[in-house]
Amino acid sequence: MADQDIIENRLKQLESHLEKENPVLLNAVQSFRELDKVAYRMGLLSRSESFATQIPWWPLISILGTFSAGKSTFINNYLETQLQRSGNQAVDDKFTVLCYSEDPTPHTLPGVALDSDPRFPFYKISREIELVAEGEGDRIDAYLQLKSCNSERLKGKILIDSPGFDADAQRTSTLRITDHMVDLSDLVLVFFDARHPEPGAMRDTLEHLVAKTIHRPDSGKFMFILNQIDTTAKEDNPEEVIAAWQRALGEHGLTAGRFYTIYSHTASNQIEDDKLRQRYESKRDKDLAEIYDRMAQVEVERAYRIVAALEKTSREIGEQVIPTLTEALARWKKRVLWLDGIAFGLIAALVLGLGASNGQLGTWWQWTHESTLHSGIVLAVVLGGGFALHLALRRLAARSLTGWLVKQEQGLPVKINLAAAFHRSTRPWRSLMAKTPAGWGRGTRRKLSALVNRADKFVQQLNDRFTNPSGQTEEAVEAPGDEAGDTSPATEARE
Repeated sequence: MADQDIIENRLKQLESHLEKENPVLLNAVQSFRELDKVAYRMGLLSRSESFATQIPWWPLISILGTFSAGKSTFINNYLETQLQRSGNQAVDDKFTVLCYSEDPTPHTLPGVALDSDPRFPFYKISREIELVAEGEGDRIDAYLQLKSCNSERLKGKILIDSPGFDADAQRTSTLRITDHMVDLSDLVLVFFDARHPEPGAMRDTLEHLVAKTIHRPDSGKFMFILNQIDTTAKEDNPEEVIAAWQRALGEHGLTAGRFYTIYSHTASNQIEDDKLRQRYESKRDKDLAEIYDRMAQVEVERAYRIVAALEKTSREIGEQVIPTLTEALARWKKRVLWLDGIAFGLIAALVLGLGASNGQLGTWWQWTHESTLHSGIVLAVVLGGGFALHLALRRLAARSLTGWLVKQEQGLPVKINLAAAFHRSTRPWRSLMAKTPAGWGRGTRRKLSALVNRADKFVQQLNDRFTNPSGQTEEAVEAPGDEAGDTSPATEARE
């Protein structure tokens, strides 16, 4: 009950927040609740889980990079306050989650504040750390910290500053948190240091930050930033430095896109030549403006991403999860029939062989026909024993498919428990001849289809907030609503 209460509280807190901030997403939470019910019936989720909690509802911006790449200075300039320590050496070896606070005085809180608060994206991350580094889960304060800041630019979003990406004693756990952070983020800024134009020394870093991202379906959320480009002013060779990094990224598969080249106006080298300084500043300001603009758009992107997650999860259950479970049931049925045939065939052969060799088969047959009682006893023993053996073989066949199901889970875009759903479909009272998973039928199919259609209407409602393709005035725009009579934010505003 405790875990179920936690999930329910998380959803209620989320609904309370969205009721004021974004009514469209409030409806999306309620749709996720309906999707959860489908998953509960099928066994795809436990009652202590929800699809709504698998995605962050607050826009996230992650900032990655090597030690001394200027991440902290960039954050301080962006927030217009000296919040993060900066320097040429590694000054912070923790992931720092930055969020807005009304209090003008910044506060730094330990990692447990994130690990134990379901509103943040690192809720229960200690469990994940423990899985990849035994004993490290209890040291959550060594990996995470929470900082509050009274900066207007933090309103409506969360920034995550990562420690330097170079190898250290906590590398395995650090990489696990990094992957978790990247998966949840709406925007990922990857910083490189222009003062070290030989990227070959950081091939391991490039492998993790670049090679693993280019094939992601959300690869567009990565921005690669070559920081401290002002250090090339003495030789006036920024093009050569950029080309060296582009070649390094190309070796890891990143052949499209470009570097953003920036440097800090508060921690830059003095460029004496006026024309050269203006050229560098002009390029810096242009790239910074693009980066800041993209950071300002994450709230809009997050709203669309959440609605897309609702549609995608609804589709994937019907288009990938159900076919996978159906295939598993077909394999299970075939294995049970083979095991039954082998087991009962061996028993029959054994009985006949022993009876023939001992000459006792005729005597036994005669005894079973002496009375109805004898016949009943024999029939009960045979049927009971045979059924018990059949059930044991069913369980054995089901367990033999667990490994295959776990592998199939890894290839699915949604986080569900295929093995649990499969074992629910192979319970003793379920017919061996059943071709569909438990909980699946016309009603469930219609429910998923309705959720997909509802997600499309949510997109239309979001479009009403940010676009006006027809060019009509607000009074003339009639926004769509869903089957339950929901109206768009534009309609609500007029009313």
